[in-house]
Amino acid sequence: MLKRFRWWQLLTRSVFYLLVDGSSGRPVVYAVDVNHLKSDANGDTEAHLYRDGMRYARARLPAVFPIEGGEIEVETSAFGIRRCHFVTAGRIAQQLVPDPRSAEGRRARLDREHPALSRWIGLLSLILVVVPLLFVLPQTLEAISRIPPLADRFGVFESPIEVPGWLTVALTISAVVGSTERALRLRYNRWLDPVAS
Repeated sequence: MLKRFRWWQLLTRSVFYLLVDGSSGRPVVYAVDVNHLKSDANGDTEAHLYRDGMRYARARLPAVFPIEGGEIEVETSAFGIRRCHFVTAGRIAQQLVPDPRSAEGRRARLDREHPALSRWIGLLSLILVVVPLLFVLPQTLEAISRIPPLADRFGVFESPIEVPGWLTVALTISAVVGSTERALRLRYNRWLDPVAS
């Protein structure tokens, strides 16, 4: 049985819903439940699929659950849900609706009720991810250029930026906060978000 979402699960659990027409002609409610802190014996996180409140299936993430008319695809990142969509047989994707008590649901409500504020928060989260990336890139290039075959052929690149320890900590926290906010909106960019992970 699907357990009710509790306030203390805000950053550890995600629940999403999908209402579809069942084969019997009556509506069916599917729920995807992911506990980000709970893993199986192999250390893998699982997604649980519920049908009308009763457990229907479970799978290791990333997961694909076949249902009437298509499939539900679930993926996570280091900061939360990356994708939770119903994909029809014609490959049309529809995002599932987050539980209103969850962090994703609260963020979606803020987006509906205060769209201008939501856009500013979204822009700020993007800045919080991009700025640390700009500091990390030169240091990464320097580390790569020190690999002996590359250093022999091209020389060693000296990073023009020296980042003190306190700034490294601040940039790391910045990237984590920005990436977490992006995850609450199921925003994922293959160039930005893996770097923050």
